[in-house]
Amino acid sequence: MVSSNLKEKLKDLPTTPGVYIYEDAGGEIIYVGKAKNLRSRVSSYFRLNLDKSSKTFALVEKTNDMRFIEVDSELEALILEAELIKKHLPQFNISLKDDKSYL
Repeated sequence: MVSSNLKEKLKDLPTTPGVYIYEDAGGEIIYVGKAKNLRSRVSSYFRLNLDKSSKTFALVEKTNDMRFIEVDSELEALILEAELIKKHLPQFNISLKDDKSYL
């Protein structure tokens, strides 16, 4: 269930490119993602959708808080996302953990 605090944050998200960071109840970063439109992308996780994978459902259930970082371009978002994943090794990020990316 999405907390009222998180619902308010979702409403206030900008429509600019950026990186979003999901945290669990203990404040640990559990997922880092990028978006060309932060509001659209982040909101898509929290809409009722029965087709969501079990990983996505588990991520949404575990998310207690989120924050975001606005950037000027999609490329900047891609680079920042990769840096944050390598730094924090979030539980729900898989593809960039193994250091096989091109960045």
